[in-house]
Amino acid sequence: MESDDEQLLRGRVYGQDHEHPGPRPGQRYVELVGGPLDGLLLDVTGWSRTELGTGVALATELGRFGAGGRATYDPRPGDARRFDWSGDMPP
Repeated sequence: MESDDEQLLRGRVYGQDHEHPGPRPGQRYVELVGGPLDGLLLDVTGWSRTELGTGVALATELGRFGAGGRATYDPRPGDARRFDWSGDMPP
């Protein structure tokens, strides 16, 4: 069962302004799957093929290490629309 905080994050874009939390027309997004940022969208507009294949470490207070920690996500093989959680990193 999801917490209230987790439900609020669904359909939102990572790092986006709270007043405009949803996707914007003309942008390209991947869905973050699993981990503390599950269900958020990540704006990858303008990313190169190399950048898209590398994965990301995203700042979050929701992960194992709290404030200053990062959640790492890697591209899902065979599905360019999703990045899967691979763990948390300390600050």
